[in-house]
Amino acid sequence: MRTDDTGGSGHDLRHHGDAEVRDDGAALADLAVNVRADTPPPWLREEIAASLSSLAAYPDGRAARAAVAARHGLPVERVLLTAGAAEAFVLLARALKIRRPVVVHPQFTEPEAALRDAGHTVDRVLLREEDGFRLDPAAVPEEADLVVIGNPTNPTSVLHPADAVVRLARPGRVLVVDEAFMDAVPGEREALAGRTDVPGLVVLRSLTKTWGLAGLRIGYVLAPSEIIAELERAQPLWPVSTPALAAARACVAPRALAEAGHAAHRIAADRAHLVAGLSGFASRGVRVVDPAQGPFVLVRMPRAAAVRRRLRDLGYAVRRGDTFPGLGAEWVRVAVRDRATVNGFLEALSAALP
Repeated sequence: MRTDDTGGSGHDLRHHGDAEVRDDGAALADLAVNVRADTPPPWLREEIAASLSSLAAYPDGRAARAAVAARHGLPVERVLLTAGAAEAFVLLARALKIRRPVVVHPQFTEPEAALRDAGHTVDRVLLREEDGFRLDPAAVPEEADLVVIGNPTNPTSVLHPADAVVRLARPGRVLVVDEAFMDAVPGEREALAGRTDVPGLVVLRSLTKTWGLAGLRIGYVLAPSEIIAELERAQPLWPVSTPALAAARACVAPRALAEAGHAAHRIAADRAHLVAGLSGFASRGVRVVDPAQGPFVLVRMPRAAAVRRRLRDLGYAVRRGDTFPGLGAEWVRVAVRDRATVNGFLEALSAALP
């Protein structure tokens, strides 16, 4: 693990998995995007559709905010609804008075991009493959006044122990934990959402991944009320649409939480099937970062760029890894899919590998 004090990114921080399945990739089997494939379910589509009759009125987020607060056992003053977690990163970068932000990589690149766009110089702590991309809290500089980490981390699929993440907290430091994929972890073990005993803790949640709502844009921030107030002042008026508010209420209701819990166990089983299949290519230089705990796996393979192109010719899209700081051209990220899709992908990968 090392710190990278970088004045320029050197990586395409704006590249995301959806780029793999646009235009000529639209017909490919999508293992590049980390959105659950069988969503949104019919009951959620019905809830969203029912909200359309209210589009003439300005959005009123009070009920959705209260529902999210209740789901996590928090007062509403500790909740802010956002147009997806990506908006939250922009608000944090622009609204908070910070001097030395640190981003723990490899991880989702949007937090660093937002900080750079807001004029901040960003330091990186790079987790190492030989350590299993696991966090060592001591590697984060003591003077950092904002630290960003994902848990479970995109793209490594590593789930850091909550105790290790909490060790990053300090008085005077904002600790941002991106839990966009935590509801894909059975029991949400190691979650910090709902904790009020950790100083400066900001937890981000996304409802777009588990519920297939990337096109609707809905997420939320859980944080001390004074941080929420600062972020809210930086938001435009009516930042979350009426259909997105309806989705937020529905997705934190008991029925949805139970369904998400069942989906997390199914994802874990499907991920084990994918990892077992990928492990069968070990003799051909394929290595999976394991144990994986998210709805995706990080894979190292020889000539990965050529393999990705060959996979596209065979009908499958995976996410390139070289845009993530700390990774290189030999990495790809593969989303967990149903067994039939995974079996087809593994067959194509056998043909695509050198």
